[in-house]
Amino acid sequence: MGTADVEAVWRIESARIVAALTRFTGDFGLAEDAAQEAVAEALVSWPLAPPANPAGWLMAAARRRAIDAVRRRTALQDRYALLAAGLAADAADGEEIDPDRIDDDVLALMFVSCHPVLSPEARVALTLRVVAGLSSEEIARAFLVPVPTVQARITRGKKTIAAAGVPFELPPAAERRERLGGVLSVLYVIFTEGSTATSGDRLLRPDLAYEAIRLARTLAALQPDEPEVHGLLALCELTAARFPARTGPDGSPVLLDEQDRRRWDFSAIRRGLAALAKASARGLGPYGLQAAIAATHAAAPSVEATDWDRIVVLYEALGRVAPSPVVELNRAVAVAMASGPAQALAIVDELIASDLLPGSHLVPTVRGELLARLGRRPEARAELELAARLCANQRERSVLLRKAAALAS
Repeated sequence: MGTADVEAVWRIESARIVAALTRFTGDFGLAEDAAQEAVAEALVSWPLAPPANPAGWLMAAARRRAIDAVRRRTALQDRYALLAAGLAADAADGEEIDPDRIDDDVLALMFVSCHPVLSPEARVALTLRVVAGLSSEEIARAFLVPVPTVQARITRGKKTIAAAGVPFELPPAAERRERLGGVLSVLYVIFTEGSTATSGDRLLRPDLAYEAIRLARTLAALQPDEPEVHGLLALCELTAARFPARTGPDGSPVLLDEQDRRRWDFSAIRRGLAALAKASARGLGPYGLQAAIAATHAAAPSVEATDWDRIVVLYEALGRVAPSPVVELNRAVAVAMASGPAQALAIVDELIASDLLPGSHLVPTVRGELLARLGRRPEARAELELAARLCANQRERSVLLRKAAALAS
């Protein structure tokens, strides 16, 4: 077994291993460190002697590492004795990792990684590291930040959790739904960065987006009665379904009206619609409403045949339950398609007057498109050039500049 095999097993089993170790030791930071040390040990030993049960091997190695770490802490000798006794009992019982078992430990790990005491950046980094099993290098590459920055976020996060005395347990039922929103928001941030990168020379980072989908599926299995979990999963599946058609062979963006819809992933669409049906059982929340918008696009054979009136209504509903300037901007785009650019331009100008999205390239992008449709070409070109200057993603910037240049003649 080589490095790829170790990485594959770790990616699948990491959440269960770290979660079980955290419950076993009562120390989130120690558990994550011990698990990482076990992976390093596997990289050396597995090529020489492949284990019959790779997940069980990793768990046993990580537990040994955890006990060694506790042993070194002289002030915790009593805890070491308890841990050693627990390990012996588990060995006597022949306990193994069941690769098909998903239990409350993994859910508790998600809640700890997304705890409100952590900064948003630390929540994302910890979730990708300890729940998804990504390395610091992979996280840094996904978000285009230096590796030491990711490592510092993870280290600070673990110290913050320890200092705050965050218990490794599921939140009480009374606060679980409120805390669940924090978990969903972290997965949403991860998926959004994968589906449209904020910077760099790639429009999509599909590996990151698909990791968010995997985590959302896990969460849906753990919380099957929470409609917004299914809503987020539906939104991710339906959005990712368009990935194959969103870029050309050279990685350049392909806009919605130019996409070959035959290339959309119809299996993902079916999964998304199934998740949306579960989310709709008790009324749609913010993620469910966004998924319903994505489903409307998925059902349309073309941009022109899209039910834009329905999308406007859905954005209006989304604006009531989760108001934000981005929702209002997207509503303006839908209004332009349903009722014409003049009405939409009034919505955008109101956003500008309120200064609700300062520094965002999205506002001049939409305004430029609307002005172009109204025949106000010099103004439209100026807006699109402004949007290009503000846009950090090189692929998106090239599209904006191309559109601006087309308005020069």
